[in-house]
This record gives sequence, structure tokens and C-alpha cells, in this order.
Amino acid sequence: MKTKFTQILKQRYYLLFFFSLLVQQTYAQQQITINGKVTSPTGEPIPFANVVIKNTQNGAVTDFDGSYKISAGPNQTLVFSSQGYKTVEVAINNNTTINASLGEDAMKLDEIVVVGYGSQQKKDLTGAVSVVKADEIQKRQVTTVADGLQGLVTGVKVRGGGRPGQEANVEIRGLKNLQNANPLYVIDGLVTSGNRDFNPNDIESIQVLKDASAAAIYGSRAANGVIIITTKKGKKGPLKVEVSAKSSFTVMPRYDLMGTEEFAKFNNMAYDNAGFPRQNLNMDVNTDWQDATFRTGMMQDYNASFSGGSDNSTFFMSGNYFGNEGSVIGTDFDRISFRVNSSGTKGIFSIGENLAISNSRTDEMSGSPIIDVYRMTPTIPLYDDANPGGYGYGKQGVADTFGTNPLALADLSNITNQNFRIRGNIWSELKFVPWLKYRFNFGYETSFDSYKYMRKRGSWTLNQPEDPSQTDQNKGRSETMLFENTLTFKKEFGKHDITVLVGQTFQKDKYDQIYGTKRNLPMNSGTGQYYEVLNQGDSPVVGGFLNEAALASYLGRLEYNYDNRYLFNAVIRRDGSSRFSEGNKWGNFPSISAGWRISNESFFKSEFIKDLKVRASYGELGSGNIREYESKSFINNFGQIVLGKDQNLYPSAAQVKLSNPQLRWEKLKQTNLGLDLGVLNNDLRLTADYFIARTEDVLFGFPILVSTGNDGGNPIANAATVENKGFELELAYSKKINEFSFNASVNFTKVNNKLLSLGNGQNENIIGNTMTRSGNPVGMWYVLQTDGLFQSQEEIQNYKNAEGKTIMPNAVPGDIRFKDVNGDGQITNEDKAVVGSPWPEFEMGLNAGAEYKGFDFSMNWIASHGATVYNGFRSVVDRFDDNSNYRTGIQPWTPENPNTDFPRVTKGSTLNSRGDSDRFLESGDFIRLKYIGFGYNIPKSVLEKSGITRARLSLSAQNIFTITKYQGLDPEFSNTGDNRIFERGVDNGSFPNLKTYSFGVEFSF
Repeated sequence: MKTKFTQILKQRYYLLFFFSLLVQQTYAQQQITINGKVTSPTGEPIPFANVVIKNTQNGAVTDFDGSYKISAGPNQTLVFSSQGYKTVEVAINNNTTINASLGEDAMKLDEIVVVGYGSQQKKDLTGAVSVVKADEIQKRQVTTVADGLQGLVTGVKVRGGGRPGQEANVEIRGLKNLQNANPLYVIDGLVTSGNRDFNPNDIESIQVLKDASAAAIYGSRAANGVIIITTKKGKKGPLKVEVSAKSSFTVMPRYDLMGTEEFAKFNNMAYDNAGFPRQNLNMDVNTDWQDATFRTGMMQDYNASFSGGSDNSTFFMSGNYFGNEGSVIGTDFDRISFRVNSSGTKGIFSIGENLAISNSRTDEMSGSPIIDVYRMTPTIPLYDDANPGGYGYGKQGVADTFGTNPLALADLSNITNQNFRIRGNIWSELKFVPWLKYRFNFGYETSFDSYKYMRKRGSWTLNQPEDPSQTDQNKGRSETMLFENTLTFKKEFGKHDITVLVGQTFQKDKYDQIYGTKRNLPMNSGTGQYYEVLNQGDSPVVGGFLNEAALASYLGRLEYNYDNRYLFNAVIRRDGSSRFSEGNKWGNFPSISAGWRISNESFFKSEFIKDLKVRASYGELGSGNIREYESKSFINNFGQIVLGKDQNLYPSAAQVKLSNPQLRWEKLKQTNLGLDLGVLNNDLRLTADYFIARTEDVLFGFPILVSTGNDGGNPIANAATVENKGFELELAYSKKINEFSFNASVNFTKVNNKLLSLGNGQNENIIGNTMTRSGNPVGMWYVLQTDGLFQSQEEIQNYKNAEGKTIMPNAVPGDIRFKDVNGDGQITNEDKAVVGSPWPEFEMGLNAGAEYKGFDFSMNWIASHGATVYNGFRSVVDRFDDNSNYRTGIQPWTPENPNTDFPRVTKGSTLNSRGDSDRFLESGDFIRLKYIGFGYNIPKSVLEKSGITRARLSLSAQNIFTITKYQGLDPEFSNTGDNRIFERGVDNGSFPNLKTYSFGVEFSF
């Protein structure tokens, strides 16, 4: 019986084994092996991309070359995906070779966003954070990071210029104070500046923190917003070499100015109308000062990088040379920079560093050549041997002008700045358990600055005293040390995802400088050059100073995510600054934000809407935007006093700068409401934000009387309250159809600025032609109003006030009629009124791009509407009461030409030349093609035998097309004067943005 049972089991075992082999053989016959490669739109391989058989858990991962191998059924579907790229599905259809090209995911909901002392997925953000692609900046020809941000981010206003080494002004969500408006830069965890020393080619990613909840982790330094820059790191894989070269030339815009013949006609007319004898103009000279001063500028940008890594360590190294020979004579900028980023991991311990070294040299622009080219008349020669130094600059009775010969100034008065900067950080992490890690970060930055002013003997303007040769030089060193300790807890409990961060930071800043001056420098008779070292010459003056400041901080952040539906974020930071007096050193800066992802709710069912999230936040940020010792008094101990009957001289000391020991933190309170919407499989996305930002206790120094004993600048006080309300909107679309892909986005920003109060008992502040008054925006235009031209003497006599008094009895036909606003029968400063705003009603940006096979195209438009600006150029060339050049083609009033809006020209009266009138106010509206570029990636089949994995050629242009009615050089100007906050709309010789044409080549090995 037992034997029979055993035999039956054996038979069943053999039967089972037979069917098992049959099934396996059948299954094997249904499986095929598929090979292929996964690449980016530019043809670069994508390592570690996921290749999964649809509706299964079976898959593979691509290697360093983007290659994969997988077994699947002939009728199944492969799903290709990688972070930062769109997922692609491809049906197998019995094919054994399947290549996939993954388009970049412009929306990148799973993208990791750096938010300060940590990171979050983009989809989990509850604050207003914008992410900028690094290549959007790197494809432009820019000197600084800020230059490349224009038009790319809602709420971010950038105003730069084309002067070599010029750094752009950046405003995030309007003007929040009355001093410095530039944001805080954080590069690889180091609080620093994104200045001209930094190489934009090293950027991996940029995040702009715009609202208080996003920026609150940086507390007192974040009131103007935060720009976080992460530089490139190495990746696991073999050595990768990338080389790029870009050459550009720049073209200066030109004024339409008169030549000698036309100039002489109107200059003689102005003297004749005034009853003055004409100048003895030199009609044999016809100098084009623009041709002499402006030139075609050249830029060179060369970059090389090396990167790679293993399982435990990675490295990235780069070198860059950037040179800019300016479009104005005597201007130049050069930068050499190197970077090394590396990291390594061993068990629970990780360590890394980011180190950048740069040396930059700037030949600064001498004087104001943008103004001098129209201040100088065409009848003045470039050179005149009769003048000291040999340059022409006019003569009394022949060419009376106070203009400056820009060639003479560039030669005889020269300024150079040189900066050698080292900055970077060393960090280490201990990951005790997967959900708890400690991080230490030490940041260090030092800059060795060298300034030299050289004044040669010679003159550059009329009636200039003959000064001796002179050199002023200073050597300075800045040093910043940053210590940070943070502990991060991150763990999931079912549907609960919690992240807690606590930390402590300490930063110390130091700057010291020594300076010296010498006069009557000897000259090398063989070379004609001066000895510029400070051991030559006479009349020595020496000095120096030291500034120090420290900031201590404690911070904490809680992030909570429930079931990817309910998001919560809370931040608290406490800062203590040595810049404030005792009792006011510390400030607390909290924020709270929340988000609701409605699209993840069970009740929300929509195939059209893929993502829907609403956000709300409130936060308080601070600013200690004052110099090191503003809360302390300054004493001059070099004074002397005469005392006693013998009138003996005794040393003395006197307070020269008043102090304010009550200075406290400037505080920004901001509320933000936001919406994120994704439709059409997230190909179309909308982001909208509305914000209210109120800055209280604004730190500013309003002018006070010298009779108070103050002689050291205006003392700082918490003297104002500023409010900004605004709306931001961004709509973006991207799509890939076979080998063609395209993307487009439009952004809209509207910001309303208002000064709620001035403090110190003041109601208004007048600077130049602007009025800053409580209840109005900052820097409104405050000028006389014109009311046409007088056509006859009868009109002049009939222009009377209510009491019958003739308002402008000294006018003659052809003169400007001004409005008597207060009705007192005369035109005075009391008739000035607020007539316009320098603030645009809205600004826009349009970005678009397309790719097909190896070709790509991209462009960027920017627009501004609603601002009224002051044309400083017209305020000089249209006045005629002094001797400058004039605009060509003008039609001034004459008895034979009364139908014009241009007044009569006259030398003897300032009536028609008043710069404090609305005559020179113009619309600042413009639409500009900021960037347009074309690229071509050479096919891999062509490169196979060369060892080059990628080669790209590019051709681009910037600022080549502008639609505007503005008559100055550039409606997109930036006022860099001392009162730029209040006179933001004044264009008085601002260096314009230049037309730039670039050709680039990129290689990868």
C-alpha cells in the first residue's frame, strides 16, 4: 500500500515537473529582450533613468551612457521616467530596440527646491517661491546673476546697464525700505553677494524666495527677498569634461545730435533772440563726439569644467575667463575665476566643500561721457595743443561750454578697482538614523580690494585750474565668517510626514582699509608715464579705518504634510545684531503658512485638472540695513582751540555726528495668498499670488540742519512706514509631439507702492523734482505744469489770475505758459504739483522656446507700462540758455513757424529752460525683445569617432528691438545716483543696455 502511494506521488511529481517546464518554455517564448538608450532633448544620455514594464513591478535602470536592457512581452508597454523629465510610454510592438527621448518637465512638480537650511518638493511649497532654470541665465551674455533674471520671475524687477562690471539693481515685490533694495544672496549656504566676482556658468539652480513665509528662515536679512543659488556638483560616473566659448560684440545706442552747420544756425538764433553778440564759432570743425567716445565693445566668455564621482564621492571643478572691453572709451572689465566643489560619504558621515576664487579688475568709467557727448558742441576740436594736456574743450567767445572732453577725462583721470576674492564653505553631516541628521557648516569669504585713482597734469574742461598730478590709493580687506549648526528630524508616520529643523548661526563681518595720497608725481622722461607708487611725489596724506559687526541667530522650522492634501509650515528666527544699541539688539521673526491640495481629495474627480492647490501665509521679516556704528556718536579728536590770555593752542574734541541710541529693527509684515493650478496633464500651469507687505520702523536718515551740531551725515532713525500691494500671475505651457517640443510662459506683475507715514513729525520730503508725501507712492513727480506756448503779446497780457494780475508779464511770444496753480498771479515753486508717478502700473515677461531634432530656439520679451520718467538728455539739449549741442530736426517757435510745441530758442532767459517742469517728463512704456537665440546640436553620428559626446553651436542677440516713445537712449535705465530711491525715474546719463550679438560653442567629452 505504501509502495503504491509512493508511486502515485512520483507520477504526480513528474507530471508537475513536466507542466512546469512547458509553462516556462511557453513564457520564455513570449518574452523578448529589448535594448535601447534614454536621452534628453539635447541628445545627452540620462543615467539612472527608470524603465518599467507598464502595470508591473518589473523594470531596469539605465547606466552612465543612458543604456538599458530588459525582458518583456512583445505586446507590452515600457514606461520611461527620470526626475526633472516628463514620463514617456512606448509600446513594444515586437521591437527589440527602443530608444526614448525624455522632454524636460517645465513644471517639475517633484523637483527638489532649496528653501534655506533644507529642501522641499516643489509640489509641497506653501510659500511664494520661484525656480529659475540655470540655462535661462547662462545662455545670455551677462556679467552678474541678476542681469539674467529680467523677465523670468514674477515680482522681480531688474534694472541693469551695459557698463563693464556694472551690477544690476534688483527689487523683489516693490520697494520695501528707503535705502538698499537689493535682496539677500545665499550661495551654497554662504550668505554673500551675487556680484560681478561670481561666475554665472557655475550655477546649477536658482530659487527666489519672495514672501515672508519662504524667506523667514533668514530672518533679519530677508526683508528684500532671498535669492538662493546652488552651484554645480559632480555626479557618479566617469570623468566628464565640458568646454564652452562665447564671443560677443556690443553696440552703443546713439543720440540724434546736430552737426556744425545745423548747430551754428540755432546757436546764432539763440544769441540773436537774446540780443547778445554771436560766438565766433569755428566752422572748420565738425566733431562727432559720439564717434570719438563710443566704440564697438567686445566680450569674451570662456568656461571649462571637470566632474565625476564614485559611489562614495563626487567632484566638480571649473575655470572661467570673462573679459569685457567696453563700448565707451576708457572702460574695461576682466574676471578670472576658479571653483572646486567636492563631497564624500563614509557610513553615517558625509563631508564636502564649495570653494571659489576670483580676481576681477575694472577700469571704471571716468566722469559722465553719456552726458558729455551732447554737452560738447561739434565746433570744438578733439585736440588743441594750446590747452594743458593737449585736448580741446572750448574757448570763451568761441565755444562757451561747461562740457567735459570725454577723451581727455579718460586719459588724464583714471580709476581702477581690483578685487581678489575667496569664498566658500565646508560642511559635514552625521546621519545618526535615517530620520535624524546633524549638519555643521562653516562659511568663509574674504576680499582683498585695491583702488587707484590717477590724475595726470592737464585739463578737460573750460576754466579748469591747472592742478598737479596726483594719485589716491587704498587697500582694503573684508572678511566674513559664518558658523551654522542645524539638526533635522524627518519621518513619516502613516499619512503624516513631519520635518523639524532647529539651528543656531553666528556671523562676523570685518572690513579694514588704509589709504594714502601723493601729489606732484615725477614722470619717466623715457616713457612719458608717471611713477604711481606712493613713495614718489609730495604732500602725503594717510589714514585708515576698521569696521566690525556680528550677528547671532537661533532658528526653527516645522513642516507637516498630511496625506499629500494638507500642508503646514511654521518658522521662527531670533536675531541679535551688534549694529543696534543695548536693549534693541534682538528681534523675533515668525511666519506661518498652509496649503490645501484640493486635487488630492477623494471628492475631487477631474480628468482635466491634474493639480490644484491653494496657499496662504503670513510672516514678519526684519532688516538691520544700517552701517556698523549708527547707534553711536562720532567724535573728531583732531580739533584745536585757542584759550587763555596768551591765546595758547590746545587740542580739542567735538561730536560731529549725532547718534540715535533708540534704533530698532525695521520690520516687514507680509500676507500672501496663492493658487497653483495644473491642467491638460500638467502641460498647462497657472500660478497666481496676491500679497500685502507693510514695512514698519523703516530705517532712514532724513536731512537735518547743520546748526544742530551734526556734520557727519544724516543720523538714522526709524522714520517711516512703507506699504506694497501686488498681484503676480504666471501661465506656462509645454508640450512634446514626437520630435518636436515647445514651451511658452507669460508672467504679469502689478505692484502698488505707498508711503504711509514719514515719522519724525514730517509729512513730505522733496528731493530734486520729486515729492515723497504721506499717503502717496515714493518719489512722485513734483514740477511746474506747462500749458502750451504764448502765440502773441495779447495772449501774454490776457493771462491773468482771478484778481486781474498778469501772471507772466516778462514773457514774449513763443515762450512757455506755466500754470498758476495757487492763483497768486506769479509763477513760483508754490505752483508745483504732483503730476505723475515713476512706478509702472504693471510689468510683463514672455518666454518661449522650441526644439526639433538638433535645432532649438528661444526668446524672451519684457514690457513695462504706466511709468512716467524724466528725460535728462532733453532737459539739456532742448534748453538753449547755455551752450550744449541740440537735437537734430527740431522746429522751434518763430513768427513764421507758430504751429509747434517747441518754444522759441534764446540764450538770455531761463524761462524756456526750466528743468523743474513737466516739459521733460515722458512715458516710460516699452516692449523689448530682451533675448533671442538659436542653437544646433551636432548629431551624435557625426561625433562618434571624435570622442566628443555633445557639441552645440549657438547664435543669439540681446536688446536688439524695442518699441517705445521714450526719446532717451534706453527706457530700461537704472538710476544709480545717491538719491536713486526717490529719483528712480530720472534718466540723467544712465548707462544704457546695449545691443549684444553673441556666438557660442559648447563641447562635452
